[in-house]
Amino acid sequence: MAKKEKVALAYSGGLDTSVILRWLLETYDMEVIAVAVDLGQNEDMEVIRKKALKTGAKKSLVYQAKEEFVRDFVFPAVRANARYEDLYLMGTSLARPCIAKALVEVALKEGATAIAHGATGKGNDQVRFELTAAALAPHLKCIVPWRDPKWQFTSRPQMIEYAKKFGIPVPVTVAKPYSSDANLMHISYEGGILEDPWFAPDNSMFKLTVAPENAPNKPEEILIDFVAGNAVAVNGKKLSPAKLLAELNKLAGRNGVGRVDLVENRYVGMKSRGVYETPGATVLHIAHRAVETLTLDREAMFLKDSLMPQYARLCYYGYWYAPERIALQTMIDQTQENVTGTARLKLYKGSCIVTGRKSSRSLYDKALVSFDEAGGYDQTDATGFIRLSGLRLKTAKRRDDAAKKAGKK
Repeated sequence: MAKKEKVALAYSGGLDTSVILRWLLETYDMEVIAVAVDLGQNEDMEVIRKKALKTGAKKSLVYQAKEEFVRDFVFPAVRANARYEDLYLMGTSLARPCIAKALVEVALKEGATAIAHGATGKGNDQVRFELTAAALAPHLKCIVPWRDPKWQFTSRPQMIEYAKKFGIPVPVTVAKPYSSDANLMHISYEGGILEDPWFAPDNSMFKLTVAPENAPNKPEEILIDFVAGNAVAVNGKKLSPAKLLAELNKLAGRNGVGRVDLVENRYVGMKSRGVYETPGATVLHIAHRAVETLTLDREAMFLKDSLMPQYARLCYYGYWYAPERIALQTMIDQTQENVTGTARLKLYKGSCIVTGRKSSRSLYDKALVSFDEAGGYDQTDATGFIRLSGLRLKTAKRRDDAAKKAGKK
């Protein structure tokens, strides 16, 4: 009897991946290893693991990755101040390569010849999963049901009927107002009623943040300590990366901080409306920048800021393991060696305001900057500096005046 091929499936326990699990068994007669990756999505992972076994998985594993996710994916992006199209902090973009890495590791350990995921052919996640696999284990095949000619489902009711046929638990209702995806960094909401970019989401949708207007009437002040660009403590308490982000989620969430509603450009070429809750990471970005303003050299900051959009695009497009993203990270991390200090922030009804920053590695020199006292440098040096800075402007003006004068003759 020929030995069956094995496939490692990224499994969430939802309708889609449960149907995919059974479909892989029925269509390809492969042994399915279900891999549920715990990124802090606050779900019962043991229930998910057992559901995969009941659905037909040969093996079902829970991969614990909360600390790895924050330490190795979220924190590097924060060090880069990475924001896609200026607003999106990329909670999903950073989660997918972490999940795909776990999937590849399980596949290699279990002797699987393929991986599978439930991303559709219209989104970014398919790219992120498959580019990660290509970078880490190029010999593995990728089975993508939503792009497979043998995939027979075109609607959610069809999938529910298929699930009932094999005894897979299904949602109570067929209708779904929107889809959501959660991890320790954020919750995203898209699709369904949110596909109308004019539609305003109801406050009942949000899970991590209170509505700003319902947040406490008294501001809450917090302190965040950084060492070499990484947050290490909140209000003087040292915490692991995952626990620190969870604590900031709690503090920011109860003050209504971290909601974003945007229309973004997907890598595949279409625009998509997304609503996001990213409370802790929003505060983290603002605090990190506050410490950078004290500790980064002017030209190093300018260079780093000019490269940030490219870094963010690479993350969003799925090139986390590409050499260019790694090269950018190396340069960015070199700039972070002195980003050590403390930021003080005020959280109040949806806002996060920096009220102070300090650092033992500060470049801020009060004697140099003060308007109230002389010292630090010879102010007459500015005369020559300004003359040289204005030389090209004067030259251009003389040229333009000469051209106008010649044109009148």
